Amino acid sequence: MSHATPWLDVSIPLSSAMPYYPGDPSPEIKRVQLLEEGADANVTHLSLSAHAGTHVDAPVHFFSGRAGIDALPLDATMGRARVVHLPGEGPVRADALRAHDPRPGERLLLRTRNSDRRWWELPFQESFVGLNPEAAAFLAERRVGCVGVDYLSVAGFHEDSPAVHRTLLDAGIWIVEGLYLGEAAPGDYELVCLPLRLTGADGAPARALLRPWTRG
Repeated sequence: MSHATPWLDVSIPLSSAMPYYPGDPSPEIKRVQLLEEGADANVTHLSLSAHAGTHVDAPVHFFSGRAGIDALPLDATMGRARVVHLPGEGPVRADALRAHDPRPGERLLLRTRNSDRRWWELPFQESFVGLNPEAAAFLAERRVGCVGVDYLSVAGFHEDSPAVHRTLLDAGIWIVEGLYLGEAAPGDYELVCLPLRLTGADGAPARALLRPWTRG
């Protein structure tokens, strides 16, 4: 009997100790009822930003009145996806993306030096690699369907973050942030990434899985 190709979990574990974007509320995940203390069951309380850990951004994150995360088309973050490796220290630039020839509707996952380390076990790094505005404009021009990045923001910390997000979201590109792609070789994969169905929210934590694409 043949066994299905195992899934690779590319989402990060949620914990109170994980890094979070400056200005967001600090995550707090704690057990508030314990069997050991006589409770009928163990119960955990979660307090965290909708943009904590691995998550998906919705258009309403940067545009009032636009779609919330509960309006995500399921195929936006599920289906064939391509992992591309982008080495280098500085921001992701349009020329680096152009070399990979992004296609309309493509789900594109960008593996940078961020994934050289288990970044969720470290303090927040202002030096993380993200897109600059020109790179975002290029992806919008190519009309990709989804872009995923391997840190907490698609925009570099010292870039114009609102401009990068607005350019992508206004072009109908759904954004997945907070991936870990250190074990994902370049190539085509089947992606499953589903954010929590939070009514009208500007984003939501997600579980993201990859396995090599084997369909025709």
